[in-house]
Amino acid sequence: MERLRQRADFVAAATGIKVPAAAFVLQGRKRDDDGPVRLGFTVSKKVGNAVERNRVRRRLREIVRLSASTRMQTGHDYVLVGRRAALKVPFDQIAEEFDGALRRMHAGARIADKALAKTGSR
Repeated sequence: MERLRQRADFVAAATGIKVPAAAFVLQGRKRDDDGPVRLGFTVSKKVGNAVERNRVRRRLREIVRLSASTRMQTGHDYVLVGRRAALKVPFDQIAEEFDGALRRMHAGARIADKALAKTGSR
């Protein structure tokens, strides 16, 4: 896994699929290559002061590190946008939400791909 660091990569991921959860919003998009999974983390100033934002970011990074989810697919960029609720939601619940969000994201992408295939073949 690699980290997203360029603003353009974050903006590109924001144009993709969005899956909301209590503690975060998962944004993702499929890139044109089959490179490694790339992850980005962001928390806006609306969430709180620097200490609170960093705590949210650390919790999200740890969720991703511990899950090492097999649901993340190569050739994809993922961005986790932290919410204030991430400070109070139990850690185990955030982990479950992350796995569920990945599952919903890729299920939605498959449905969209099938719809495009149908309209393209007519």
